[in-house]
Amino acid sequence: MGLPRTFIGFSSTDIHYYNMMLAWKGNEHIYFDFTDCQLQSEVRSDDENYIKAKCRERINMSGTYLMLIGADTRSKHKYVRWEAEVAMEKGCRIIGVNLDNSRSMIQETCPPIIRDIGAVFVPYSPKIIAHALEGFCMGDSGNNYHYPPEIYLKLGYK
Repeated sequence: MGLPRTFIGFSSTDIHYYNMMLAWKGNEHIYFDFTDCQLQSEVRSDDENYIKAKCRERINMSGTYLMLIGADTRSKHKYVRWEAEVAMEKGCRIIGVNLDNSRSMIQETCPPIIRDIGAVFVPYSPKIIAHALEGFCMGDSGNNYHYPPEIYLKLGYK
């Protein structure tokens, strides 16, 4: 099986978390890898329709939509929510990554668009994100998923 083709959605205020994920991917001492379907370069345009068309192309290449969930992600409707909608239309599996390191869906920060759709929620950490990228299958709609403590212990978390 190849690497998961993944589009990562995030608020512009959280770009450093995305960049850190790329650093994990490039570090030979951290087991973390995925095929990044993010736009390869910044779209230099103010045309919302053009930007969305470029994002849609990349999401359509993906099988996974991973959303970095920070303090303001919930209020990012123009692109982040729209990206999630496109990913859901395509049938991508959805992984919510809590930047506050919570191990389950947090009502106060999670965008409503990815609540109760069968997504899994994990903390921002390479081992558990890699675990979700490798083996998570979308659950039943109407539910939010998280990994039990045993999985974290098996992966070396305390």
